[in-house]
Amino acid sequence: AHDPRRDDTASKIVVNHDELVKYGDTNVLDALKRIPGVTVSGAAGRPGGEIRMRGLGGGYTQILINGERAPAGFSMDALSPDMIERIEVLRSASAEFSTQSIAGTINIVLRKAIATAQRELKVGFAGGQGMRSPNANLQLSDKKGRMSYSVTAGVFDNRYDREAPSLQEFFGPDGSLTTRERFHGRQHGGFKAANLAPRINWNLENGDTLTSQTFVHVNRFRNDGSRRVDELTGQALAFQDSDSHGENNGESLRSDLNWVHKLGNSAKLDLKIGASYNQYANLTRRIGYGSTHDVALDSTTDADGHEKGLTSTGKFSKPIMEGHALALGWDGGLSRRSETSVETGMGQPRTDRFSARINRLAMYGQDEWSLTPRLSVYLGARWEGIETVTTGSTFERSSSRLSVWSPLAQVLYKLPNSKADQLRLALTRTFKAPDTGSLVPRRFRSTNNSAIEPDYQGNPDLKPELATGIDASYEHYFLEGGVFSVAASSRRITDFTRRDVVLASDGRWISLPVNDGTAQTRSLEVEAKFPLKVFVKDAPALDLRASVSRNWSSVDSVPGPNNRLDQQTPLSATFGLDYKHGPLTTGGSFTFRNGGPVRISASQSSYQTVRRDAEFYGLWKFTPKTQFRLTINNVLAQDWISENFYQTESGSSHLRTVFPGTMFVRATLEMKF
Repeated sequence: AHDPRRDDTASKIVVNHDELVKYGDTNVLDALKRIPGVTVSGAAGRPGGEIRMRGLGGGYTQILINGERAPAGFSMDALSPDMIERIEVLRSASAEFSTQSIAGTINIVLRKAIATAQRELKVGFAGGQGMRSPNANLQLSDKKGRMSYSVTAGVFDNRYDREAPSLQEFFGPDGSLTTRERFHGRQHGGFKAANLAPRINWNLENGDTLTSQTFVHVNRFRNDGSRRVDELTGQALAFQDSDSHGENNGESLRSDLNWVHKLGNSAKLDLKIGASYNQYANLTRRIGYGSTHDVALDSTTDADGHEKGLTSTGKFSKPIMEGHALALGWDGGLSRRSETSVETGMGQPRTDRFSARINRLAMYGQDEWSLTPRLSVYLGARWEGIETVTTGSTFERSSSRLSVWSPLAQVLYKLPNSKADQLRLALTRTFKAPDTGSLVPRRFRSTNNSAIEPDYQGNPDLKPELATGIDASYEHYFLEGGVFSVAASSRRITDFTRRDVVLASDGRWISLPVNDGTAQTRSLEVEAKFPLKVFVKDAPALDLRASVSRNWSSVDSVPGPNNRLDQQTPLSATFGLDYKHGPLTTGGSFTFRNGGPVRISASQSSYQTVRRDAEFYGLWKFTPKTQFRLTINNVLAQDWISENFYQTESGSSHLRTVFPGTMFVRATLEMKF
């Protein structure tokens, strides 16, 4: 059988559905952290983690759903592994997908229709100290004549109530302490979501196929927080105590129609059109209390917005000559976004309206050529252009245009006298385009404005970051199933973007993105995955997997040490095992993510938490149609710590926040009917 990881010239890792649902996760972020070379920021059980390859997030890692970028406002926390067919991890860029993938691409492919009827219901509940989360997933699929369909639906409701103590310190030019405030914080709220993904396939009489796929997503987030002073030394801040309330609601709809038309001589035309509509509403209320506990600040920001878009993709593929597979295609899209924000309680009431228009077009060509049975070459080129135009009531009209030409080359060489060993080499040119929010010169105000709690504002003059890269790897495949690989990569990035904190003319501190020179990043990844019987004859049904990723980076414009690009994760590792005996399948996983101090600029630095997550699962199959899954997550109950520092000639400041960790247990009953 064709193994895409082993046989495709383009390097990729494919994780199938059974592997993704093994631990009974309710969101895809928890499943992704076990994939070699992939890390997820944040702590287990907490929403809002960022997906990273080579330790890089912030737009360096491209996340796709069915080959398309996720819509604005979409939360990956709400996507259940039960809705996913497979996940493709592409270490090197491919012309078919956008080359906005300096670190790599993760393509999430949703469930497809199958040939036989299937009805499956999963009902689960997760709970731990200060949290609870009921969830349910339903899968229906069948085939009738030339038509087949599948419907996947999922709902969950995560509730939490947790402490969030923090410490804030300010020092004078001589290093003497001027202010220290220790706060007792608490947060409680919830995140609930519902997803629906119907898909219909038609096999037409002439051999063509027509596919309709729709994805509906609804999410609701609430958070209430409080912060009270436990200890005060020196001069107090403007608002010693504070309360906050936040709401974030979103709905999104995307529908695609895909037609595959077979031509003569094994050629084929693949066309897809899609439409999307997303709307969101954000409400933030902040209350600050003075030294006598009187209300000194009561501000509310209420924002409503929507985005609608159209996309079109097409690919013509045809074998040419001996061993050549040629493909030509395009990828275009139009999107319109508008938002209205009303701010009260901070001086005069202010209404802020803004709109953005994003036009995108890409054209590409690629050829996969089998020179010999052991040597194949992939050559591709992609041109991509993006135009962004923003207008608003509080800033002048601005526009940004970028175009990037990306030549790509990949080589796969299967070593002679061996059926198990092969080498790969890739040369790529990739880029990172500024997101819309980074281009809009709107200001979002903080409560206790300071260098460590600044306002946020975009920069319409941002340029894209461009990267030239090289990847090389060695792979060994075991006859019994499994793989051992070593992969190395390097990227040189120009027009590197970082956030700078400056003092504005109105006396408030502002954080805004700026282009600032060049950066270099390098990675080394080692992975092993195999059944124990590879080395021990007559061994039990025990599967082992392990990976280690070491990442380095440096930014020319930032003094060292610890000036890592995008607060890059320097070291990550995973280890897991699975054992099967009769109706019982059990296993465990341990993931490690190193952290430490990070130098962001000459005056800014932060501290990244070291993460150690251990989890175990057990699956008991009562009957062929009924099984029970039990998972214990975050066994070590490690705290999540966030620290930020700012230092100038006039003094320095330090903010430290701790979110206590908790172990939680998830139980799921899975029934086919």
